[in-house]
Amino acid sequence: MKVASYLSGGRPAYGVVRGDGLVTVSNKLSQKYPTLCAVLKAGALHALATAAAGEAADTKIKDVTFLPVVWDPDKILLVGLNYEAHRIETGRDKTEHPSIFTRFTSAQVGHNQPIVRPKVSERLDFEGELALVIGRTGRYIPRANALDYVAGYACYNDGSVRDWQRHTTQFTPGKNFPKTGGFGPYLVTPEEVGDVQNLELETRLNGKVVQKTNTGDMTYTVAHCIEYISGFTELMPGDVISTGTPSGVGAARKPPLWMKAGDTVEVEISKVGLLSNPIADE
Repeated sequence: MKVASYLSGGRPAYGVVRGDGLVTVSNKLSQKYPTLCAVLKAGALHALATAAAGEAADTKIKDVTFLPVVWDPDKILLVGLNYEAHRIETGRDKTEHPSIFTRFTSAQVGHNQPIVRPKVSERLDFEGELALVIGRTGRYIPRANALDYVAGYACYNDGSVRDWQRHTTQFTPGKNFPKTGGFGPYLVTPEEVGDVQNLELETRLNGKVVQKTNTGDMTYTVAHCIEYISGFTELMPGDVISTGTPSGVGAARKPPLWMKAGDTVEVEISKVGLLSNPIADE
């Protein structure tokens, strides 16, 4: 199943993908579950399939204003330097454990919505990533069954304002300018994705491939990341974890390659989807 969050009549809605359209199941369910995050917190993802059964699409995907798949999570956590070639291109040392940082909900936008380059910097970089959304509450989750806690997967663009990221050793400022990251277009449930460590990931800037990898090249697997993160915080349904970017980022190129107004950046992951965002100036 593929699920999207979007605006319907100017209000947040969620629906199940049906061909080139969406069945807006929130029309039936919103009184009980006002957002997709509320669905996940109730453990009611199955209710979406039931609500969509036998229903025709009521909205064309091409006409939708997308929201981030989960736009109201308790927390958004990202894994840094999780592909060895990317660690090497950044010049950073190896770490014994995954490098974790956070994003604010205001720092992300949905599919087809503009990623905004802030007026205080010209160094807006792309980072194509695989994200997961947690479906069950968990703490100290063992790696062996960590994937059982995943509700689904999505594409992520961890847009980074590099000069602000490097003001100190802490990533937070460069990762949290408003509307600098993309998240979507769909939450794709695990049975459709299959082996999460064997997905092709490609980032394109204006149609040119700038990043290309297989998720099998991660330093720390998806399950390892869930295990580690649940060791310091309780993971809640709807929480988002993005699992790191491969090599090829703009900051590591000579000369550097920054995103600018008028550009289009795409993150495509096999079996998960294609996230596209235009770039606009603040």
